[in-house]
Amino acid sequence: MFILNYLIMLVFILISVGFVTLLERKVLGYIQIRKGPNKVGFMGLLQPFSDGLKLFFKEQNYSNVSNFVLFYISPVFMLILSFTLWVLFPFYVNIYSFTYGFMFFFVCMGLGVYGLIISGWSSNSKYAMLGCMRAVAQTISYEVSMSMIILCFLVFTYGFSFYNFMIYQSGGWFLLFSLPLVGCWFSSCLAETNRSPFDFAEGESELVSGFNVEYSGAGFSFIFLSEYMSIIFISMVSVVLFLGGNFYDFSFYIKIVFIVFWFIWVRGTLPRFRYDKLMYLTWSGFLPVSLNYFMFYSLLLIFMKSL
Repeated sequence: MFILNYLIMLVFILISVGFVTLLERKVLGYIQIRKGPNKVGFMGLLQPFSDGLKLFFKEQNYSNVSNFVLFYISPVFMLILSFTLWVLFPFYVNIYSFTYGFMFFFVCMGLGVYGLIISGWSSNSKYAMLGCMRAVAQTISYEVSMSMIILCFLVFTYGFSFYNFMIYQSGGWFLLFSLPLVGCWFSSCLAETNRSPFDFAEGESELVSGFNVEYSGAGFSFIFLSEYMSIIFISMVSVVLFLGGNFYDFSFYIKIVFIVFWFIWVRGTLPRFRYDKLMYLTWSGFLPVSLNYFMFYSLLLIFMKSL
């Protein structure tokens, strides 16, 4: 039963990835004062299926000087890792419940950079190698502050489970008393998902396409799917952290869609940062803020328990 529920959920997530790409193209179109896709099906609703079929039937190319085995394994590894993250989705019944859900989340987020490293190195291309080196450097910088931000709220929930955040936010959102942390979290999420303005690992103006420059066809589509699944999952984690809500309530999914829209809105609004600016921002900005908040929340909790 667990496997069946999980597979059904993955099918719906893959469909949602297609419609997120359609939403992105529509929103970016209207930001740039144009229509976006509107020819395939009613209002362009069949465009994601058309693009997906076309992409999977494209010819798969590979470089003669690439490391053939690792070159083909890395997109599959990235896709499997994105699938694995969705085991954490907090069902009430018929799916595995993680007591240490956020610990598992930390582990999977840390493993994500290995897919970028392997794909960049195995391509044996200077642009791909530069992209994967950038990914490693930025991962080290922002994941430390991301972990500290989550720890700030684990102090209040007394556990690592996603359920705890639903229970403890039934009376009010954590968003209401942690606005600076919210800004740090969402900026770190943009870097985690390689989205503009922090898409340094695949900056087309500097690195052609970055770590995935040598991929085409199914290999590129696997990388594409894993990135957009990560965007939806990070949006879900953001809702759990700051906006609470019942997982069987329709408003929970409206909040996820709103945060996905925010990802797209930022892409259409902000230019790409300079690479060293992200390093400076995370180490000198986000990390001190998250550490100070962690100390403040810990002392506040100790004081309240002593009363």
